[in-house]
Amino acid sequence: MITFKIKDILVGNDSPCFIIAELSANHGGDIKIAIETIKAAKRAGADAIKLQTFKPETITINCKNDDFKINQGTLWDGQFLYDLYKTTALPWEWHNELINTATSEGLICFSSPFDKTAVDFLETLNVPAYKIASFEITDIPLIEYTASKMKPIIISTGIAELADIELAVEACKRVGNHDIALLKCTSSYPAPIEEANMIMVKDLAERFNVVSGLSDHTMGATVPIVATAFGAKIIEKHFILDRSIGGADASFSMNEEEFTVMVKAVREAEKAIGKVDYALTEKQKKGRDFSRSLYIAENIKKGAVFTEENLRSVRPGFGLHPKYYNQIIGTVADKDYEKGDRFLKEMN
Repeated sequence: MITFKIKDILVGNDSPCFIIAELSANHGGDIKIAIETIKAAKRAGADAIKLQTFKPETITINCKNDDFKINQGTLWDGQFLYDLYKTTALPWEWHNELINTATSEGLICFSSPFDKTAVDFLETLNVPAYKIASFEITDIPLIEYTASKMKPIIISTGIAELADIELAVEACKRVGNHDIALLKCTSSYPAPIEEANMIMVKDLAERFNVVSGLSDHTMGATVPIVATAFGAKIIEKHFILDRSIGGADASFSMNEEEFTVMVKAVREAEKAIGKVDYALTEKQKKGRDFSRSLYIAENIKKGAVFTEENLRSVRPGFGLHPKYYNQIIGTVADKDYEKGDRFLKEMN
């Protein structure tokens, strides 16, 4: 697996998960809400806040043909694409203040551009990374142009077949950018947990030799925990100050309390995963005192034969290792023993 830095944070390999709070449309059209959301994301334990940079005309066209009307069994059915994006777009004039807010809070701030003009605009703000949204993974010219800025590029794979991912990765490498992360994503809102397929996190890393992670639309923290166990080094979740704000993404976004619980669970999962190591800690070594060993179970006179009745493998573990038990049974005692004596003898 590769590693790269986003500002001063190392992402990949043995580094902790890079946890991203996705602002998305959860600003409610109010910059004050957006600012408070960034502050809440910091309190909740996020490493980064991610914006989306588009205008309705840069992501679609203002057309009322049926092709442009959402009818996919989604939360947004019945709306035309242009109208939806008009209400959800983050005003470009907010970006500088939001980035400054994030920086002052100790958060990394970057964005998903949806066309070349967005990339050019974000370059003027010196964002440290880029995210390609799931539905843009087929826009190879956009990926190539974004990757050409030579900053880490994180790509969601929500609607991608294998060939789509291959094309996207090749586009980055073609312009010399190898700082690539692929996020397993299920592009349903909210996503059913049975479609999470977290084993893909491991496969993406191994198949493409990239950092892998999760862009999650399921409810709760279960899927991020499982992703962590499968090696996710990036976890992204939609974040909202309060679902009562409403908006396109509110119903599947985590609030501060929920996000805090998720971050804690992910950090605990990272600790639980540990490393391959058969050596015992000092505490574990002390635990061996409660293992089994050989003890005298009845008084024995010198010259008596050791039997299953007078020599037993029992707790605690201060006597001879039980692996010698069968060698000793049937031999003769070399001295007197009392019940409860540790059986200790040099063995070949």
